[in-house]
Amino acid sequence: MLDLPRPQVICVHESDLDGFVSGLLLQRLARTLFGETVRLEAFHNHLWRQRALPEKSAWVADFSFEARLDRPGWLVIDHHNFDTLPQRARLIHDPAKSASLLCYELCRAAGLASPALDRLVHLSNLADLFLMDHPDFVAACDYANLVKSYGFWNLHALIGGALERLLDHPLLEVMAVRRRIEDPLGYEWSRANIVELSPEVGYVDTVVGNVNLIVHRLIEEGATPYPVLCTLYRKGGNTVIASLRSRGGEALKIANRLQGGGHPNAAGATLPRAVTTIADAILYLRQALNPPPATAADLADLAKVFAKP
Repeated sequence: MLDLPRPQVICVHESDLDGFVSGLLLQRLARTLFGETVRLEAFHNHLWRQRALPEKSAWVADFSFEARLDRPGWLVIDHHNFDTLPQRARLIHDPAKSASLLCYELCRAAGLASPALDRLVHLSNLADLFLMDHPDFVAACDYANLVKSYGFWNLHALIGGALERLLDHPLLEVMAVRRRIEDPLGYEWSRANIVELSPEVGYVDTVVGNVNLIVHRLIEEGATPYPVLCTLYRKGGNTVIASLRSRGGEALKIANRLQGGGHPNAAGATLPRAVTTIADAILYLRQALNPPPATAADLADLAKVFAKP
C-alpha cells in the first residue's frame, strides 16, 4: 500500500485538462486508500497564490512547489520548475511528465489503472507538454479544449465526476468541427493582426478558433519574426492573463519577467489588478518588456557600486 499522508483537501489547477485529470485521479486514489471522498478544490494561478492554507494535510497537483507548501503532511505532485527544495513536504516531481501522468503512476501502484484511464492520461500528457510531433497531438488538443470551452466544474458536473465518461465524449465532435472550420479562418485573421510588444515578443490578436493551435501553427511556419508569441484573455473579475508560446524555450523566460511561470515553450502570467482590459495589457506589456535605457546617472551609480573594495 502507498505510504501517503491522509489529505484534508485536494487542490489542483483549474485552467486545463492536466489539472482536471489530476484532481479526479487523486480523489479516486484517496477514496481507495482512506475510504472517503476528499474535497476537491480548483484554482487559477492568481487565486491559488492568495488562498490561505489552514489544512494540516493536503494533496496539491499541477502547481509549482513553493516555500509555503513545504509543510508536514503535504504532498505536492508537479512538473513545473521550482526554486525551493522541500524540507518537510513530500514532493513528486518530473519535468518530463505531466502532473496527470505523475498522479496516474500513483494510481497504478494502488491498482487503479484501466485502458480508458491509460488513454485519457496519455492525451492529457500530450496536450499539457505540448508534444506537437506526436500523431495524437491534435486529438489531445480537442480534449484539452473541452476544459477551456466548458469550464472545469461544468465539465465535472457533466460527467458526474467519473473520468472515464470523458473518453470519446460527444462534445469532442463539437471540438473537431470547430477545429476544421474555425481554425483556418482564425489563423488567417491572426496572422494579419500581430503587433510588436518587444523585439522578441509579438502579440497575436484572435477572434475565432483554437488559440493554442493557431499560435502553434504561426510558430511552426515561422510566420512572424518574434521567437515568443503572446495571446491575452480576460477571466472573471477583469483579470487579464498573458499566455506565451515559443519553440526554443524563450516563453518561460518572458513569463518569469512578468512574475509568471510554466514550461519552457508554454508559459503564462497573470497581469497586475490595475490591468483590466486588453488595451491596458498591451500598454503594460510594452512597458514591462522594454525597460528604458540606462541614463548617465544610472551608469555612474553602477560604476560606484563596482568601484567599492
